[in-house]
Amino acid sequence: MGTRTPAVYAAALALIGLMLGPVVYIIIGGFRTNSQITTDPAGLPDPWELGNYTGVLTSDTFWRQVGNSAVVAAATTIGVVTLGVMASYVLARYRFRGRGAMYALFAAGLMFPATVAITPLYILIKNLGLVNTLPGVILPQIAFGLPTTIIILVPFLRAIPKEIEEAAAIDRCGRLGFFWRMVLPLSVPGLITTGILAFIGSWNSYLLPLFILNDQDSFTLPLGVQAFSSVYSVDTAKVLAFTSLSMIPALLFFSLFERRIVGGLTGAVKG
Repeated sequence: MGTRTPAVYAAALALIGLMLGPVVYIIIGGFRTNSQITTDPAGLPDPWELGNYTGVLTSDTFWRQVGNSAVVAAATTIGVVTLGVMASYVLARYRFRGRGAMYALFAAGLMFPATVAITPLYILIKNLGLVNTLPGVILPQIAFGLPTTIIILVPFLRAIPKEIEEAAAIDRCGRLGFFWRMVLPLSVPGLITTGILAFIGSWNSYLLPLFILNDQDSFTLPLGVQAFSSVYSVDTAKVLAFTSLSMIPALLFFSLFERRIVGGLTGAVKG
């Protein structure tokens, strides 16, 4: 076992390096000039150029796209968590005909990628008059985020002892009161986990906004990166700066709540 440990650590470090290498390269590349990148693609900035980042940060377009991404991600997260916990509560605590089939249907949703439904989904959004609007992105993202949320939350809610519900009933606490006073506080780890996953998934979403949004004023950051790269295709350093600034919010969000994700998924497995 002792001889395997160094090899395991070495393999883990190599894997981490492969994953973080491109991210570090993009961030550092934003501090270089195009001539530096052309002369020495793998070198460090010499000197460090701040103009690429300041140019992006002083751009109204960048902050408009940040705002659009924040609105879409926040609304998607709220919708996924709210609808997910209510549906999970019914599936976990009530017995009714078709419950197993309904749960299986949500589980099957995990195997249904958005790419398969993108054409009929676009037609539906167009018929609803939501093309080129943020709600046209938010509503489908909530729908596609529900299967993961329900799969994670149902074990949490099933694990709540029935004795607690019986004690609440003796105290004349109705089902709705039990849901608000007991179920929600006890399922906070699962709610945080599903909320983080929904937020990051929405923030990084590209395909759905690509089909729904066609005006730069309504672009989210992933679309903004593509548009920026097309406009400044010859300015590699500036494109790298824009790309790195677009990644930072999701990276920080994930880094801050990484333990919450692991804890929530562990609780779901135990449940």
